[in-house]
Amino acid sequence: MPLRTVQLVLHYDGAHFSGWQRQPRVRTVQGVLEAALERLCGEHVAALGSGRTDAGVHARGQAVGVRVPERWTVAELRRALNAVLPADVWVARAHAMRDDFHARYSARARRYRYTVGLDEEARSPFRARYEWAFARPVRPELLAEEARALRGEHAFRAFAVRGTAPPEDDHRCHVREAVWSERPGGLTFEVEANRFLHHMVRFLVATMLDVASGRRPAGTVGRLLDAADNRDVSAPAPPHALCLDAVEYPPDLYLATA
Repeated sequence: MPLRTVQLVLHYDGAHFSGWQRQPRVRTVQGVLEAALERLCGEHVAALGSGRTDAGVHARGQAVGVRVPERWTVAELRRALNAVLPADVWVARAHAMRDDFHARYSARARRYRYTVGLDEEARSPFRARYEWAFARPVRPELLAEEARALRGEHAFRAFAVRGTAPPEDDHRCHVREAVWSERPGGLTFEVEANRFLHHMVRFLVATMLDVASGRRPAGTVGRLLDAADNRDVSAPAPPHALCLDAVEYPPDLYLATA
């Protein structure tokens, strides 16, 4: 049967998922999506994500590659999936792709956003679900200085969970952008890189906030970029305030549709 390669762009609230990757006996985004695809296509359809989000992490731009029977147009597939998926997952867009598209390996960049609440209202249930209510005062200028050290290519062994990358992996990532910005009631950290390691953004956020709140000395991030392991990194920031915002692919992988 002829197949069509499609990129699905997902929004999901990660609060009630045990992460992206399919696992037995627990609810995951990949598991829910593949169940919906099987219901529509009458057979198992593998859903390959651009990367694995941890339990509790959200997405507004998780890219997923699927190969479905050619009778499904991208518009019809998106509409049908949104009719059967649970309320905490939504297909925002669907694109016809070249057959050599690979959701993980074709990606040129990924962008994450972490949201921090600094005012008393950050503990409101309407904000606490998506923000880290941070109790200590912070100095934004120190956050900016620490973030500047991240730009460029570095080995991020100090900001990754040990043992989650293959032994031969050099842990090198190229960070295009790393910026803290102020917003009403708090701060937002946005970071874009060619790849991310397990817990990397959460380790970075917690370490930078420890510097900005006086718990660690200025220049800690730059010093840790030279470290051979993660023994001196701050404990990771909580997952519920992290969101995968976007994944970038080469334009020539997209097929024109009528």
